Amino acid sequence: MSNKRKKIPKFANETEEREFWMTHDSTDYVDWSKAERVTFPNLKLTTQSISLRLPLWMLDSIKTTANKQDVPYQSLIKVWLNEKLEEALHHAK
Repeated sequence: MSNKRKKIPKFANETEEREFWMTHDSTDYVDWSKAERVTFPNLKLTTQSISLRLPLWMLDSIKTTANKQDVPYQSLIKVWLNEKLEEALHHAK
């Protein structure tokens, strides 16, 4: 590949940028051989607490599964939700 890189477009919002990078190869835009590792010690994750009512049997099953995998049950729920979301996004294309 030549050293000429494409210019990264301006995005109106995070969603627009996320959709762009899901369909474009970053190596066309960034020379990763010149990348440097950085840390963001004061970065705050953008999360929000929600209430979710689940049948007790379902919550017990989730907790049992999480315990078998040695992970917190809320983390397991987030992993499962993310997997389903990515699956839905890929089928929507």
